[in-house]
Amino acid sequence: MKKSACVIALAFGLAACNGAKAPENLATTDNTAATTGTAPANAPISAATSAPAPAVTPVAQYKEITIPSGTALALDLGTAVASDTSRVEQPVHATLRSPVTINGIVALPAGSEVTGLVSAADGAGRVKGRAHLALRFNAIRANGQSYDVKTSGFAETARATKKKDAEKIGIGAGAGAALGAILGGGSGAAKGAAIGGAGGTGVVLATKGEEVRLGPGANITTRLTAPLTVRVRS
Repeated sequence: MKKSACVIALAFGLAACNGAKAPENLATTDNTAATTGTAPANAPISAATSAPAPAVTPVAQYKEITIPSGTALALDLGTAVASDTSRVEQPVHATLRSPVTINGIVALPAGSEVTGLVSAADGAGRVKGRAHLALRFNAIRANGQSYDVKTSGFAETARATKKKDAEKIGIGAGAGAALGAILGGGSGAAKGAAIGGAGGTGVVLATKGEEVRLGPGANITTRLTAPLTVRVRS
């Protein structure tokens, strides 16, 4: 009987010892986490700490370049114009045929859009008054930016036709003189020359001079009359 009582008492003693040690181990784990700053192995992982950092978009860097006054702009005309059909203030489009480079940096790339208008359009007259056509460009779009510009414009005047007119009058007079000589001798030749000359003059009066016509793709050149400052990527 005494033996059984001893065994039961021993069993209760062991149980009491084990039960007291368990909280001590848990407290030790909590103290370790607090001291080291690390979470327990079985702690849940926060979604915020596991997400990757957002990518940073680089900001484009620009610098300004000044194109001096007098710089030539070689253009390819994109609009058909003519002295006898175009009207003043008619819009005109062109593209830069060659790049404009300043100190080794392309300030205006080839293909940049250049816009302007017809500033004069005078058709050819009869007897006198040669045809005249003028364009003025006032804006450029390059590198995604638009700029107002001042240019010398472009102008062209038709060639003179005096030599051709003289030939027409001379042919008429010669033909009239020949015919007059056949019909009436010397006096007939003189009369025939006068009549023929008058006929030749009539042909000239009825014929207009040459017109100025420029089609798409025509090569023209203008110049800046004031400095132009543009922005380019650095």
